Amino acid sequence: MNIYSALQMGDYHTHHCEDDLLIKKIGSDQLLCAVLDGCSTAMDSHFASTLTGKLLRKTAFEKGYQKLYENDDTKSLDEELKEILRNLFKEMAFVKNRLMLDEKELLTTLIILLYDIKKNRGVVLSVGDGVICINGEITEFDRDNKPDYLAYHLHENFDEWYAQQNQKIFFDHSNDISIATDGVLTFSKVKKTNNNNKINPVEYLMTDQSYDDTEEMLNRKLKNLEHHYGLKPTDDLAIVRIIR
Repeated sequence: MNIYSALQMGDYHTHHCEDDLLIKKIGSDQLLCAVLDGCSTAMDSHFASTLTGKLLRKTAFEKGYQKLYENDDTKSLDEELKEILRNLFKEMAFVKNRLMLDEKELLTTLIILLYDIKKNRGVVLSVGDGVICINGEITEFDRDNKPDYLAYHLHENFDEWYAQQNQKIFFDHSNDISIATDGVLTFSKVKKTNNNNKINPVEYLMTDQSYDDTEEMLNRKLKNLEHHYGLKPTDDLAIVRIIR
């Protein structure tokens, strides 16, 4: 199994990349991946996505240690994902109060993937906009650029909030899985090149398997899109891809 990732600042952004990503194993059999996109019109959006990614990493560490002492195989992946997000809610609420943060300082989308490596099955949840690709089938989640951010719901009952999440995909026996922020949909011609051929950047990054022999596959593809086709994402982009 190979895991690839790339993080690139959008061509229309000048100061910070407002996206972030996470790849972290939980124990020996599970993998937690996430891509996050801070709200550009909020406050310190790069901080929101980075902070949320760090809190998820902390949760992955804690669950990894927990699995060393609790060998419970009865929980479904959805139940485990629910536990991870419940903990994220608690951590975000604690940090918000501790640092006296405004809600606008915590606005970030989240696509989170929990993958059972041994059983080759997983679940992906999108909270806000983004793109998911499972075995070549691309799913776009678009809320007309008005995502329903996690931070809006920190004061609510978590179980009720989680029960309402319908941007969820379950999969098994998959050999190619990708998650990306909606920056992957924003490629535009930003420079002239000698090549007039057309290419679909989403399919190229999320389904095409060229350069899969190098861990820099996605970064090489981004460079190829820029220098060969003159295409760059105008919005920030975070992408994680798993190929078995």
